[in-house]
Amino acid sequence: MKAQERRRWESRFPASLFALYLLTLLLMSGIHMGLVTLINENQWPSVVQVLIPSAYWCLVAAGLTLFTRHKIIKTYDKPMKELAKAADKVAHGDFSVYIPPVHPSDRHDYLDLMFLDFNKMVAELGSIETMRTDFIANVSHEIKTPLAGIQNYAQLLRRPGLTREEQESCIASILSSTRRLSALVTNILKLNKLESQQIVPRCEPFDLCGQLSDCAMSFEPVWEEKQIVFEAELEDRATIYGDASLMELVWNNLLSNAFKFTEPGGLVTLRQTSDGAHVTVSVSDTGCGIAPEAQRHIFDKFYQGDTSHATEGNGLGLALVLRVLQLMDAAIQVESAEGRGTTFTVQIPVHREEREND
Repeated sequence: MKAQERRRWESRFPASLFALYLLTLLLMSGIHMGLVTLINENQWPSVVQVLIPSAYWCLVAAGLTLFTRHKIIKTYDKPMKELAKAADKVAHGDFSVYIPPVHPSDRHDYLDLMFLDFNKMVAELGSIETMRTDFIANVSHEIKTPLAGIQNYAQLLRRPGLTREEQESCIASILSSTRRLSALVTNILKLNKLESQQIVPRCEPFDLCGQLSDCAMSFEPVWEEKQIVFEAELEDRATIYGDASLMELVWNNLLSNAFKFTEPGGLVTLRQTSDGAHVTVSVSDTGCGIAPEAQRHIFDKFYQGDTSHATEGNGLGLALVLRVLQLMDAAIQVESAEGRGTTFTVQIPVHREEREND
């Protein structure tokens, strides 16, 4: 173990301190014997023979007591009181607390390390609290919007004299808002289960190409309605090891975004390749693209870079995609240019066991 590591785990009351106490007491005992000898040689009165040693040992005891108290306060009591005060502030919601280490970085001991770990914990709690607050605010906003729509159109339906077409329009708007609200709640529950690991991936070999084909075909009414050109370049078969139901969630979200942000007459492309170690899937569109600033936040919960399509989603799709791919040990990258479109590329590792079975 290195000298610095040994220093970090040394006691704050080392054996050398007690050795110093022992030497001090031995020295004081020697001085006491010298005083007694001096008193006896000079034949001092008996009262003086009692008072001088007593006063001497009182001074020795007081000195050792004060030194011990000072050492305990400085070494242990004062730092632990600072820790207790900081913990009390954190318990009352103050996450700006910081406890400075007692020693410089090259002389840190275990108490300094405990303070540093405490500071890290408080910083993490502060970030979690901020995320929780933002999450609640975003959820409240996202729920309030469709509820307001339902309320407004329900009030319109109560007006007398509405035509059949107006009634059907209100009912359609109410159904649209309820579907959006239902999708929001479903995605929140899915994301919560994924992040709390309540959903355990059931990994097994499955044909990725077949799954991609099925997911793409489910969007046929969408691309036909918007007159979007859809191109797919897939291998005949690519077997990967993973949870098919979770991976289907990934492709549905990526394809849904591609068709949603592509204007009528645009192009959406689905490509899949494999190199033996990885299977790569890319979804490209010729839509509005994503600004560089927005690209850093697209996987955040409730973030929607293009607010013109806000009513068509709730900003949880890509957060779900990222969490699923993390569970699958896969990676995702985005390349985009404003006005030129976006490409999401997913790289999935092919496990060695599965390659050997194939």
